[in-house]
Amino acid sequence: MIDSNALNDLAKRLTDAMPGDLRLLAGDMEKTFQGILQATFSRMNLVSREEFDVQRGVLERTRERLESLESRVAELEKQLPEA
Repeated sequence: MIDSNALNDLAKRLTDAMPGDLRLLAGDMEKTFQGILQATFSRMNLVSREEFDVQRGVLERTRERLESLESRVAELEKQLPEA
């Protein structure tokens, strides 16, 4: 999930980008933006950077293991008598 500091920063940037006369409502608009962004990101089924990195590590180890097993199978196939 997106970190709340990043969410708050994004909401603040959206509020700051509003025209001057609308900035009078900045506090309310920032809270509204935060709510909209939070709801949108929660529906997007995102994963955290930490979870992504863990899964990438698992995939790398799996790929290495697969390559090792493929190599072993190729060596064993070379040892089979010709039929």
